[in-house]
Amino acid sequence: VQLVESGGGLVQPGGSLRLSCEASGFPFSEAVMSWYRQAPGKGRDEVSDITGDGVTTTHADSVKGRFTISRDNARNTVSLQMNNLKLEDTALYFCRADYYDGLWRRIYWGQGTQVTVSS
Repeated sequence: VQLVESGGGLVQPGGSLRLSCEASGFPFSEAVMSWYRQAPGKGRDEVSDITGDGVTTTHADSVKGRFTISRDNARNTVSLQMNNLKLEDTALYFCRADYYDGLWRRIYWGQGTQVTVSS
């Protein structure tokens, strides 16, 4: 199983970034995919998630109206479009897969991609 994030970087406040996560090694369309983030010295918090069929999404209150999660099951990718970025969005962003294989719940994490918002 692999989850490979990309798209992080340095951006000014008010700017935009688009994160992507390419998945392999599991039935992608059956997994709830999520983005989490962890700021320095803080815990890992969920930002957004999306169901396997892409119909239902949820976003943390802190990012509602600014971030949008989406997925392409044909390409095994999940993306996070981040607009109007704020200083407090600075964090290491992780992709997470959560699915049930018939016997066990499986949860996998990527290595993370750094997002830094700074003027």
